[in-house]
Amino acid sequence: MAHTVVDPKFLDLMDQHAAVERIGTGFVFTEGPIWHPVEHHLLFSDMPGDVRRKWTRQEGVSEYLRPSNKGNGMTYDAELNLLVCEHATSSVARFRPDGTRELLASHFEGRELNSPNDIVVRSDGAIFFTDPTYGRMEHFGVPRALQQGFQGVYMLPPGHRPGDEAVLVSDRYMFTQPNGLCFSPCERWMWVNDTEQANIRMFDVGEDGRLKNGRIFASGIKDAVKAGVPDGMKADANGNVWVTAPGGVWVYSFEGLLIGKIEVPEMVANLHWGGEDWQTLFMCACTSVYTVKTKVRPRLEPFMSAKPVSHSAADGAVPAAAASPKGLQLSECPAIDPKKTALLIQDLQNDVMIDGGAFEGTGSPQHAREQNVVANAISLADAARRHGIPVIHIWMVCEPGHPLLAQHAPLFQGLKGENALVRGTWGVAPVPGLEPKPGDLVCEKMSMSGWETSRLESYLRHAGIDTIINTGSWTNMSVEHTARTAADKGFRVVVPEDACSTMNADWHRASINYAMQNVAHVTSVASVMSALG
Repeated sequence: MAHTVVDPKFLDLMDQHAAVERIGTGFVFTEGPIWHPVEHHLLFSDMPGDVRRKWTRQEGVSEYLRPSNKGNGMTYDAELNLLVCEHATSSVARFRPDGTRELLASHFEGRELNSPNDIVVRSDGAIFFTDPTYGRMEHFGVPRALQQGFQGVYMLPPGHRPGDEAVLVSDRYMFTQPNGLCFSPCERWMWVNDTEQANIRMFDVGEDGRLKNGRIFASGIKDAVKAGVPDGMKADANGNVWVTAPGGVWVYSFEGLLIGKIEVPEMVANLHWGGEDWQTLFMCACTSVYTVKTKVRPRLEPFMSAKPVSHSAADGAVPAAAASPKGLQLSECPAIDPKKTALLIQDLQNDVMIDGGAFEGTGSPQHAREQNVVANAISLADAARRHGIPVIHIWMVCEPGHPLLAQHAPLFQGLKGENALVRGTWGVAPVPGLEPKPGDLVCEKMSMSGWETSRLESYLRHAGIDTIINTGSWTNMSVEHTARTAADKGFRVVVPEDACSTMNADWHRASINYAMQNVAHVTSVASVMSALG
């Protein structure tokens, strides 16, 4: 079955003839797929059947929980607790790994929610969910009278106490039936679709979690001939939006342009990536569950890098390194004291790692996309600012003509030969989204390491900093050299590997698995976010 290519960009995301495979069938109506990053299984809801099911490649489909309160959308939090939107109880519930159920929220302004439908967790632990009325209808839920009088989007803020009321973050009367929702990779924006209006809106996400500046991102998601509506929705690592639609799944670019359609034999209700490499798209489609391979991974969610908590970790020790799906040796991020920590963002400049830059031919732009490094660095910078952690941008800046730049090494020969990173040019500017914000600091350098030719050490010593979160490009050059020198100078170094990139995955892996293991705590962006709290 050939998929529909509307724009050639779609072919960067998946093959036009990628096989759609059915991994289970015979269900009533499937929903809410979610992949467990440690146990490597898929959970999904057989909603009208009132049962939660599990799929593994070895054992196929099995029953996981019955009754399930007609659970719909599901996700995990950073501690791998399962969060479920329950239609029958009009609630968001949390299930601990031992199966214990906790009611997180069921009311707003003293009245029952309609029926929470889809759910997503922000990196700071805030939980967002939609609340249409489908769970009070026959078949999909339990018929009963509505209490709210409108359908909105809600948040359970960081520190939410189980049982407290949800916080309304959307306009009361904007939506008819809000359904799927997802964050952009940097979490600055959120998309929410409306099944009855057949559209997707894009919002700015305020610091308080409220959705602002709503605008139509995509409309007319309907077809008189093919079954399918906007329902489940996810963003990939590059900021493209994948939404259920007539005939299967439609894919939109970050700019809101339809670029392709995945053809599926049944009407798709929800989707999520999984598999050990996070490149298998699982699609819940009426009576069956299907998969298709993609070339792109999902946006990083907090649960995706989670690992089991050992007794030593609970006691405050850092677990030993473990292999990641990319073959990298990673450990949990150690405890972070914001008052003694700084975030370094190094060499994320146009010439270094953007298409059209001086070093485009090295493969750096492609590896940066594979690592989702820009969006991940933006997320870290936003989190650092929220916690009062200084954000320090370190840039390589050369004067026009590169005067007195020694040509003793290929790196500096390349700088001059490519006329790269020249003050005042586009190439020397930070990549879009990583421009310094008020309160950030900038260090200019003329060396591979961030230390020797900049004021970095003065900033850190004067501020009483003893820990640096070390990010940027290139992993095996600037990032690694900065980490080595930092260790010599007595600084503790944390390297979130997915906020770093270089020319290719092999060079990145060599730096991460060997040199970095001796001078830094090598971890992930999600683990750093979890350590920040």
